[in-house]
Amino acid sequence: MSISDRVIAIIAEQAMLEPSDVTLDSSLEDLGVDSLGLVESIFAIEEAFDITVPFNANEPSAGDFDISTVGAIVASVQRLIAEQS
Repeated sequence: MSISDRVIAIIAEQAMLEPSDVTLDSSLEDLGVDSLGLVESIFAIEEAFDITVPFNANEPSAGDFDISTVGAIVASVQRLIAEQS
């Protein structure tokens, strides 16, 4: 399973959707993921990829981890994995 597929599966689970309903262009808001779902998604991503996401739940738009779309999240995860290698 690719990084993209794993991130989509995690977000789909939090949104209670099928992975096929989640596209790289989808925003978390479009998918119905609220702030709690976002935090749970971040924890699940950290666990799945053994990475530490620089994320502040009080200021989600601050920092280096882009959560604007699913594709941006995938790109951020890929960057963190590369940095840890």
